[in-house]
Amino acid sequence: MDDDIERAQRAKKGSPFLSTEQAAFYLGLSARKLQSMRAQGAGPRYRRHSRYVRYHVDDLDAWSCDTARERSHA
Repeated sequence: MDDDIERAQRAKKGSPFLSTEQAAFYLGLSARKLQSMRAQGAGPRYRRHSRYVRYHVDDLDAWSCDTARERSHA
């Protein structure tokens, strides 16, 4: 798990494009869940770089903000 954290941090510093595994970790999801969402046409925007799926950090942040729900103050 520490290796995943280090890889995601290095990727974020060096490149804004993350692999499915890195993007899932960044969002706090499993890679399988992110793949499932992608197959259903849901989830964050992604790009194909040749045969590789990549997620841009800005797209992950935008998707996360769009899915945020305000708490009702009842």
